[in-house]
Amino acid sequence: MKKYRGTGGSDGIAVGRAVIIKEADIKYEHKRTKTANEENSRLIAALERFKSITAKMADDMKQRVGEKDSKILLGHIAIADDPDLRKETQKLIESGKCAEEALETVFDRFIDMFSSIPDEMMRQRATDIGDVKVRLLHMLIGNNPVDMASLPPDTIIIANDLTPSMTAGIKKENVSGILTQMGGRTSHSTILARALMIPAVLSVKGIVNEISDGDTVIIDGEKGDVFVNPDEETIRKFLNAREKHLKAKEKLFKYKDRNTQTADGDDILLLSNIGSPQETDAVKQSGCEGVGLFRTEFLFIGKNTPPDEEEQFEAYKETVLALGGGTVVIRTLDLGGDKVMPYLGIEKEENPFLGYRAIRFCLDREEICETQLRAILRASVYGDIKIMIPLVTCIDELLTVRKKVKNIMTQLDKDGIRYNKDIEIGVMIETPAASEIADILAKEADFFSIGTNDLTQYTMAADRTNSRVEYLCSAYNIAVLRSIKRIIECADKEGIMCSMCGEAASDVRLIPIWISFGLKELSVSTASVLQTRKTISLWTKAECDELADRIMGLFCQGDIKELLEEHARF
Repeated sequence: MKKYRGTGGSDGIAVGRAVIIKEADIKYEHKRTKTANEENSRLIAALERFKSITAKMADDMKQRVGEKDSKILLGHIAIADDPDLRKETQKLIESGKCAEEALETVFDRFIDMFSSIPDEMMRQRATDIGDVKVRLLHMLIGNNPVDMASLPPDTIIIANDLTPSMTAGIKKENVSGILTQMGGRTSHSTILARALMIPAVLSVKGIVNEISDGDTVIIDGEKGDVFVNPDEETIRKFLNAREKHLKAKEKLFKYKDRNTQTADGDDILLLSNIGSPQETDAVKQSGCEGVGLFRTEFLFIGKNTPPDEEEQFEAYKETVLALGGGTVVIRTLDLGGDKVMPYLGIEKEENPFLGYRAIRFCLDREEICETQLRAILRASVYGDIKIMIPLVTCIDELLTVRKKVKNIMTQLDKDGIRYNKDIEIGVMIETPAASEIADILAKEADFFSIGTNDLTQYTMAADRTNSRVEYLCSAYNIAVLRSIKRIIECADKEGIMCSMCGEAASDVRLIPIWISFGLKELSVSTASVLQTRKTISLWTKAECDELADRIMGLFCQGDIKELLEEHARF
């Protein structure tokens, strides 16, 4: 028996036989033999065939797992229909390239742009574009797609990576689990695996060459453990564990329509993080109370010009109306530095995490900033919209935004345009500087939202995308916990709401600590809502306080994590 470790992508335990999935090579003649019109006709035919097949796949996915997950595939149709991609591809065909080379060149350009951004959701956009590119190239070349629907029962799929289109073709009754060399928890293929409730382990380096067709494989989708050709005792152990997991999963759904409360009745506001209006269906189906983080970068990326006021207004309006006027916290544009947008004239920087990004970029580019603020204000009349400023490091940034909002309000009054005159303006606390002046910021901000991902990496001086220092980039570190505790205390003292929207917000081990610290609002991924609600319901405030007292008396990250794991309830 051999054991491997990867990243848990979709919870659950699977036991089955390995089937290695390999796609045909993409090979084509770069020398063109047809006219530009003929090549354009080939391109258009491939695009139309792609859209037709994908629409059928989306419809099948909708019938099997619901509308929200089928929208991933509808998003692929939107990529194929993107006028900029098509226009640029046809330009290269006119310049003398064949359809395959023109398409690959243009798609790769967009993939490189999105891949350079460390934000997981932005990198997912690159993965989706790559999936569309590969499928279109196979269609142009004439290769047949991998037939995922005819796999034998109890299959454990082994692949370098699994694209959303491949995942969508899986018949759940035949596939027990998924194991890949690449991928992450936020990839759309992983999201689809979770929707199909198929256990998955990702990022196991070299695993395709370590396993043969027919090998017995066990995967633990929560821990990320993989066992190849295990003994009978190990198989029995994991079969029993699988039964327990399935029963626990079924029980989780009873929390969908419940209020989010501690065991002794204290209310916690549970919100979701989204990146586009299309994700509101998932928010509603998750049973949470609104959106605590709307990442507006998606409206700007993948374009040749910034979205105008009307386009942004419609996106914000659509989101809040879809949620029945409920809470939507809109984070102002967090571009710049490492998120290089050629049309914005942002240059690549040596140290992007400390560079020209977020509020620094917005205050320097007044037209872009004021256009977004005006669109948000116009949409605010349709529901409980709030403005949140990212990467704040000094009080001047907040005061400047407040002044801009006031000036825009004056202009809207002159134009006779309605808006919420009492709109709240808050700040993301995600830098040590903001943490240090949290008492000052709390006097001017209407609310705080703690961005634990960046707060942790800046506090620990450890790049969260660098695997060599990953062990330091942890919210279990006492420096991070002390910082978060103080931020919440400063907010409480001034009577403003303090939320948390980073990954640590849904960590079942840390949730009792946040309750003890006095956090009354959490914003998590839609996939984490039910488990987060359940975990909150298992703790009284007194129990949380007792555990937090013990935790804050420790100094080593390992000791803190060990004690939290010992007392975890889920």
